[in-house]
Amino acid sequence: MDTIILKSLGGAETVTGSKHLLKTSELNILVDCGLFQGIKSLREQNWEPLHVDVAEIDIVILTHAHLDHCGYIPLLVKNGFKGKIYMTEPTKELAKLILLDSAKLQEEDAEKANYHHYTKHNPAKPLYTIHDAEKSFKQFFTVSENSFIKLSTHIQCRFKPCGHIIGACSVEIVFFEKTIIFSGDIGRTHSAILPPPDFFTKADFIVMESTYGDRLHDNTNLYDKLEHWINLTVKNHGNIIIPSFAVGRAQELIYILYQLKEQNRIPYNLPVIMDSPMAASATDIMVEYAEYTTVNKEKWLEIIEQMNINREYADTAEIIHDKQSKIIIAGSGMIIGGRVLEYLKHDVGNRRNTVLIVGFQAEGTRGRALLNESHELKIHGKYYPVKANVVELTGLSAHADQSELIEWIKNFEQPLQQIMLVHGEPSAQEALRVKIQTELQIPVKILIKDKEFVL
Repeated sequence: MDTIILKSLGGAETVTGSKHLLKTSELNILVDCGLFQGIKSLREQNWEPLHVDVAEIDIVILTHAHLDHCGYIPLLVKNGFKGKIYMTEPTKELAKLILLDSAKLQEEDAEKANYHHYTKHNPAKPLYTIHDAEKSFKQFFTVSENSFIKLSTHIQCRFKPCGHIIGACSVEIVFFEKTIIFSGDIGRTHSAILPPPDFFTKADFIVMESTYGDRLHDNTNLYDKLEHWINLTVKNHGNIIIPSFAVGRAQELIYILYQLKEQNRIPYNLPVIMDSPMAASATDIMVEYAEYTTVNKEKWLEIIEQMNINREYADTAEIIHDKQSKIIIAGSGMIIGGRVLEYLKHDVGNRRNTVLIVGFQAEGTRGRALLNESHELKIHGKYYPVKANVVELTGLSAHADQSELIEWIKNFEQPLQQIMLVHGEPSAQEALRVKIQTELQIPVKILIKDKEFVL
């Protein structure tokens, strides 16, 4: 029997918590295994049991290493998953880094909650521990891109780079005569540091991301906009704060800023500070796997040498109180935590400063609040007025926009039976659904969490 059932356990009608279960007569395959992030109602879903018996999942396929795609793995293993977890080599190294950091933060949060008695649980416990994360690494298996891997008698899969971050791939799964593509997160056509997304040309079904399904990124020159806001802020004796995702975005930023200095478009002696231990470690991995980028290893080492990379939290206060204008790159990318909060406490209330928003900001995050022109930010229980310039630069997004998603679909040479949209907020998904059906005449379904769909 070759019936296939698709069931999203997360990442349906939202951009976070990606987990898509493919049930076949031979194997049950979970594609991605991410944590929910953002508003409280989403984060609370991490604590709820999956609507599937974990023991019935045979294999996990990981498209890339961002937390909303890999962050649930230690809990899945803790709850009884014993199968292999397939991914590319760079994804393995980045996933280890991200999962250890996630476990550490959860342990620290539980410890603080118990110490300060602000938890209704007695005692508060982490979702998983560092030990749980390390235990899950034993089930990591790496694969080569563009090569078929036999998973069972009639099932094989193939990874193809999708340009989102290093190691990120779309995945093709072939079962009997049916081909299902999981797009993963599709990157930009023109990235400063990554090759453009590769693509498949044949499929019956596509499970496709829709993060920017309702938007076109700003096509004005990104370098010009960065040059303008940096020089304007320096002229006003202010600081440029860039909340950044540690993996992918931070590395692209330091490369572009290096280029702007080399071209004498911003002051050569303007300090660029990466205040993020995880971004620093992710940059080390980027250098190690430089062949996955469009920049050679020697150039990466030259760029890093010109950076001020701060790994120690104790040094953050000293950087903050330095009166010299500077560019700060710090996590987290959606301003939900991390060292960027310390900089915003001091800088967001000053009109001389600029906050550059360079990535997707989920509902309920401080980053989304800034884009929505909120007059204040709540940080660590206190409200801070927003007076700094807040500028969104969509040209630095690691996600394809609507036109790039449509062009990705157009690479398929034969008619598709169905596209299933995931990883997007409802407005983005609906806009993309209508666009695909109208322009390409392909049936589109928006997947709903925990509802089964027969392919």
